[in-house]
Amino acid sequence: MNKVDRWLLPDGIEEILPSEASHIESLRRLVVNLFQRFGYDYVIPPMVEFIDSLLTGSGELANLDTFKVVDQLSGKTMGMRADITPQIARMDAHSLKREGINRLCYAGHVLYTKPKSPLASRTPIQVGVELFGESGLDADKEVISLLLETLKVTGLPHMYVDIGHVGVYRGIMASLDLTPAQQSEYRTLLQSKSTSAIAAWVEANVSSKQGAALLNLLPTLAGSDDILEQAKAQLVDAPEEVHIAINELIAVNNTIKARFPNVKCYFDLSELRGYHYYTGLIFGAFAPGVGNALANGGRYDHVGESFGHARPATGFTVNLTAISQVSGHKQKECSGIYVAPANNCDTAWQEVSSLREKGERVVMGLSDQTGPYAHQMCDRELIKQGDTYTVVSL
Repeated sequence: MNKVDRWLLPDGIEEILPSEASHIESLRRLVVNLFQRFGYDYVIPPMVEFIDSLLTGSGELANLDTFKVVDQLSGKTMGMRADITPQIARMDAHSLKREGINRLCYAGHVLYTKPKSPLASRTPIQVGVELFGESGLDADKEVISLLLETLKVTGLPHMYVDIGHVGVYRGIMASLDLTPAQQSEYRTLLQSKSTSAIAAWVEANVSSKQGAALLNLLPTLAGSDDILEQAKAQLVDAPEEVHIAINELIAVNNTIKARFPNVKCYFDLSELRGYHYYTGLIFGAFAPGVGNALANGGRYDHVGESFGHARPATGFTVNLTAISQVSGHKQKECSGIYVAPANNCDTAWQEVSSLREKGERVVMGLSDQTGPYAHQMCDRELIKQGDTYTVVSL
């Protein structure tokens, strides 16, 4: 690399400069404080750990997203986390070993081998929560409500939530005699939402009229909350698991409408994002003008099995870096007190310390400090008047 190129960063790897960093940190503190007010304990998992633990229950996609290195002490393969959720599950299972309900929250960088979309960061900052030990729908309602509160306090009053339930698809598949390969083929077509291609595949692979009708109907069950009652009527002959899933969606929708009447919900009963990972409700949060989800979450009851401590769990992850770019949250204007070099002496130190203890930002001037940044964006100055020091406006 030439000398002139040494300042370049890899594609998708970004640095965060003062103004944006201050905004992101303000949001992080705001969100983590919100999580703690809901009763979630803050934890800080490591950036790197052994790959066997890091990828437990995450599937092939997480494996492809994860940078891998060799530990020089043990010779084992380690990974730089691309997802914090498995780490939180490990902490719940082994580090904390709590019985009953366990609420945990976190904030930190993740690292992707490739960006999730063009121009996206490969080192976003994630914040999120995980609720362990409760299989009932109350836990899902709490987590979704906390997500919406999170987006609200970060200044995103106009948002919508995309909600699905993998139980609908799994219930239908359990009633059909399809091979794993056939199920995989149908699942791929289902995510493309191509009804014509799905109809052709169903005709070639499914002999049961009832089964064919269910598979052709599934990709059409998407829309506003009216679709839930429509699905309930059209899937009346579907397995019980399907009805349980639809009833859970209806209950969650009622909760959201009561608590967050301005939030728009979109329901997609064929949504299978994270199918091999999630076990129940799944959801993503979006804002107008932003193509990718700002947050994703759902229920993942089996992730703890590989750690020897199977626990029901639900949670979500928010891309704080993305939110900072569209957030309407107004951080406190940067202000402070400047101390000119002439007053930067030991006798002023006690006064400066007292101001800092009160929460003031105090910048001590240096002898060579000149130019437009001399006052470091301060709006006041500490000056000496006789034997006392006084703060005056600049």
